[in-house]
Amino acid sequence: MMKKKSIPASKPFLILFLCQIISALDVPLDSKLLEELSQPPTITHQSPKDYIVDPRENIVIQCEAKGKPPPSFSWTRNGTHFDIDKDEQVTMKPNSGTLVINIMNGRKAEAYEGVYQCTARNERGAAISNNIVIRPSRSPLWTKEKLEPNQVREGDSLVLHCRPPVGLPPPIIFWMDNAFQRLPQSERVSQGLNGDLYFSNVQPEDTREDYICYARFNHTQTIQQKQPISVKVFSMDSLNDTIAANLSDTDIYGAKPVTERQPVLLTPTGSTSTKVELRGNVLLLECIAAGLPTPVIRWIKEGGELPANRTFFENFKKTLKIIDVSEADSGNYRCIARNTLGSVDHVISVTVKAAPYWITAPRNLVLSPGEDGTLICRANGNPKPSISWLANGVPIAIAPEDPSRKVDGDTIIFSHVQERSSAVYQCNASNEYGYLLANAFVNVLAEPPRILTPANKLYQVIADSPALLDCAYFGSPKPEIEWFKGVKGSILRGNEYVFHDNGTLEIPVAQKDSTGTYTCVARNELGKIQNEVHLEIKDPTMIIKQPEYKVVQRYGQVSFECIIKHDSTLLPTVIWLKDNDELPDDERFLVGKDNLTIMNVTDKDDGTYTCIVNTTLDSVSASAVLTVVAAPPTPAIIYARPNPPFDLELTGQLERSIQLSWIPGEENNSPITHFIIEYEDGLHEPGVWHYQTEVPGTQTTVQLKLSPYVNYSFRVIAVNKIGRSQPSEPSEQYLTKSASPDENPANVQGIGSEPDNLVITWESLKGFQSNGPGLQYKVSWRQKDVDDEWTSVIVANVSKYIVSGTPTFVPYEIKVQALNDLGYAPEPSEVIGHSGEDLPMVAPGNVQVHVINSTLAKVHWDPVPLKSVRGHLQGYKVYYWKVQSLSRRSRRHVEKKILTFRGNKTFGMLPGLEPYSSYKLNVRVVNGKGEGPASPDKVFKTPEGVPSSPSFLKITNPTLDSLTLEWGSPTHPNGVLTSYILKFQPINNTHELGPLVEIRIPANESSLILKNLNYSTRYKFYFNAQTSVGSGSQITEEAVTIMDEAGILHPAVGAGKAMASRQVDIATQGWFIGLMCAVALLILILLIVCFIRRNKGGKYPVKEKEDAHADPEIQPMKEDDGTFGEYSDAEDHKPLKKGSRTPSDRTVKKEDSDDSLVDYGEGVNGQFNEDGSFIGQYSGKKEKEPAEGNESSEAPSPVNAMNSFV
Repeated sequence: MMKKKSIPASKPFLILFLCQIISALDVPLDSKLLEELSQPPTITHQSPKDYIVDPRENIVIQCEAKGKPPPSFSWTRNGTHFDIDKDEQVTMKPNSGTLVINIMNGRKAEAYEGVYQCTARNERGAAISNNIVIRPSRSPLWTKEKLEPNQVREGDSLVLHCRPPVGLPPPIIFWMDNAFQRLPQSERVSQGLNGDLYFSNVQPEDTREDYICYARFNHTQTIQQKQPISVKVFSMDSLNDTIAANLSDTDIYGAKPVTERQPVLLTPTGSTSTKVELRGNVLLLECIAAGLPTPVIRWIKEGGELPANRTFFENFKKTLKIIDVSEADSGNYRCIARNTLGSVDHVISVTVKAAPYWITAPRNLVLSPGEDGTLICRANGNPKPSISWLANGVPIAIAPEDPSRKVDGDTIIFSHVQERSSAVYQCNASNEYGYLLANAFVNVLAEPPRILTPANKLYQVIADSPALLDCAYFGSPKPEIEWFKGVKGSILRGNEYVFHDNGTLEIPVAQKDSTGTYTCVARNELGKIQNEVHLEIKDPTMIIKQPEYKVVQRYGQVSFECIIKHDSTLLPTVIWLKDNDELPDDERFLVGKDNLTIMNVTDKDDGTYTCIVNTTLDSVSASAVLTVVAAPPTPAIIYARPNPPFDLELTGQLERSIQLSWIPGEENNSPITHFIIEYEDGLHEPGVWHYQTEVPGTQTTVQLKLSPYVNYSFRVIAVNKIGRSQPSEPSEQYLTKSASPDENPANVQGIGSEPDNLVITWESLKGFQSNGPGLQYKVSWRQKDVDDEWTSVIVANVSKYIVSGTPTFVPYEIKVQALNDLGYAPEPSEVIGHSGEDLPMVAPGNVQVHVINSTLAKVHWDPVPLKSVRGHLQGYKVYYWKVQSLSRRSRRHVEKKILTFRGNKTFGMLPGLEPYSSYKLNVRVVNGKGEGPASPDKVFKTPEGVPSSPSFLKITNPTLDSLTLEWGSPTHPNGVLTSYILKFQPINNTHELGPLVEIRIPANESSLILKNLNYSTRYKFYFNAQTSVGSGSQITEEAVTIMDEAGILHPAVGAGKAMASRQVDIATQGWFIGLMCAVALLILILLIVCFIRRNKGGKYPVKEKEDAHADPEIQPMKEDDGTFGEYSDAEDHKPLKKGSRTPSDRTVKKEDSDDSLVDYGEGVNGQFNEDGSFIGQYSGKKEKEPAEGNESSEAPSPVNAMNSFV
């Protein structure tokens, strides 16, 4: 809405506040979508409820709102309509509800005090702002008053009252002196919350006449000053001197010395007081006491603790500050003032009230026609607030009725809404301490589906990773989403896909065959829309050769390899890290394409090196440790593996443990890092050593755990950074006592080998696991889910037992327990096995074939009932074979192909089919026993494809201008041949290709004579066949036309004559081309030399020219002079004129010319340089004179010579 005196403002963008929507209908935050949808008004910005304005500036009352269509604005003032058109000082910003009140023209801000409220309205409802109370700030002056000086006795208390004027907002109080320096404060002297200055006891140094209280009004940036207060402190010594001067010697006089006094509270007064504070505010409690010595203040809460993290002490602990108070902070707070003479306390009873605060604020509601919804408005406070509802700014009791709306206290229930139900509702929660007002709209939309995901969006995913294809959508009612693969694919269903509520299609494990185009379709009762996205599956990045552990001597060189394999379409980057941080900035570290080399290794290079390979889709890494050992300072120091330990001793023998100790061998210049302890069981596995444990290199004793019924021997191996030592000599043997087994056999299984048996197998216990002699096994079994007793049998130390006479493929519970001569092992756990399988009984049904292209088909079938499988379902086998080719109608040996599809799949792809052929297939179910019966044979045909290359291409009968081509039809025509395509082009001696010629040949032809070719020319031929689908692969050949008919007419001519009769084009010979290039280069050099000499010929020695005889015209030299004639223009061959250049040797012989330099340079036109050299123009500055016949026979220029030569 535009008002007079408009003030420019930015147009608010239509962005729905949809993050708060509660409904079944989600509106995505898409800017284009949001601009198109209708929306009731929403207040986006408004001035605070209590708005104190500066009376010296214009008043700006904010009210911004958004909606679709854009809302209009109106205002009320003190509850009645505020007509801004009638007040020329008030304007409204364009496209906004913000008011600007101009008070710079003499109007007072007080004239506009009041309560303002803004309404934003469009066709879908009206939103209202808070009640904005406008008050101008006030900073009144101090009233004039006569202040009497304060005369105080030393040690007494004193209060200097400030009593600042009442301002809006209240001022900030502080005390200063005449020099504008803050008065020092301490535990003895401090300022109270009311601004007064309190002295617990006065001292002589407190005497001064400039105690000044200042009040700072921040809103108007003004400071008001109270009149200075004078304080004079009388000490006891000076008081006694005054009394003595006025009394006789016989009088008894003298004032009492300063006496200490116990604490007395200056504020608050009395023993108790009360304080009310609002929830969320800062609670300030104050206690200031008088006394001598100065009292110390302490605070406690009766019946509880002061809240941690929210309690602070200020003003030398005289003020207790608790931030963000809540109802739990109510209670009695006691302040205790104490000095050496006693104490005094005061109890402040604190009650925390609460203005209304939200528990559940109403939230915008977006519904479809016919849907239900609720608006909930719940608030709390102390006292509990009352809830009232408004509709479009009007109390709901008097608002227009809506049959879909029902008010139930703090809830409005909507049923079967229609578009006319759209409105803005206001919830008002209020108590005596304040109110809350919230707008929440109900927006009923009827919109056809929209898909917000960009069309043809490309997704790239690493194989075996999840793929998430987006289909962000919107519609009202909420659309249904379906996904299809390919242009004409069927709807996607099944466990291999996950369909998310937001429209996203998830392929949990994307494979190469997941690549393709996917179509998302959104539909509701108002329409339908679809969108295509594309998925590409990339090969994962792998490190095929990882860095390996390296040990290198100090100052040596080391290299780590990191060879990778990645998808060809992804660009990898390789980063090396040291100890998970960047490599040191050191030129010794050389990063190659697939390695890291470290030169001149130091001890600091010791650590873990990691190779990280990143692409845009994945990342892999591998690490290796570099160990730097000391380099030998002299050849005498040798680093080697340690010597073996010796003197092994067994002590502390017990049934299940023993202590082993040893003496380490020589370290050989590399410290021992750890010891490895191995053991031998001489009773069960003599000669075989097993790993027992390892200990640090500083330890030479270890406590070993033992097993029963084992004849132990031990040995120790030392390890340093170089390697492992030889094993020590074995220790003495120690035989442990027998015991019952501690464990049962592992890997218990039950698998039938025949339809009527159950084969129970297990892994037998090793010798030392038997714990004693007489190892046997108790095998137990019973049929699962049948109320049978366990059947048990005890067998010798074997690993298999066969139960006969079982039903076919039923589950059994099985357990195997070990026992020996001393007793049983603990109760074993049960495993589930199955009796033997039998061949499936039923063939898959409803076999369907969908031919995708000429080489690929998709087969579907219905799964067989699991009961008919009679075993573990392993999958389905598809047998398919070619019956005949549709192009040749010839039968051949039938070669059946088999494809196996694991698990309970009901479809599969048949690749590698031959085009234009007839096929048959059947499907069989497979279990562990074998295959079931085949389904009825299904016949299908593949469409035409492109043919293979012709079987051969021969070129015969070369002549001067023709070649004969013969060819064979393709071995695999893959359809009906429509034609052959022949392309050919000449090739010159430099292997450059000439223009390409194309000829189409009927399919029934098998030969062709090409005529009108160039003689003695090589041609390259490209030949392929075509079907209606397209061109097949091509075959190429080369051939040469002959030079003449000699070879044809005179076949008996000898080789020497044949060569003689052959005419060779010399212009195409390499030696001739090279010779011509050399000659041209020499002529070019000659021209350059001549050009340089002509340019330098303008300067001559002055002495030489003065000696020369003047001659008005220089005649060309004769051929018999042995010198060159003058150059002339290479094209017109005109004779030279006066001023023509001298010969190329830059000299003028005296016998030829005695002219002066002036004459030579055409008289006065000749000039001299400072060095005496001639700088006249050879061609003269006059117009050209006519040629004087053929007096001069000029020699040809080098340019003409070159032209004539070439």
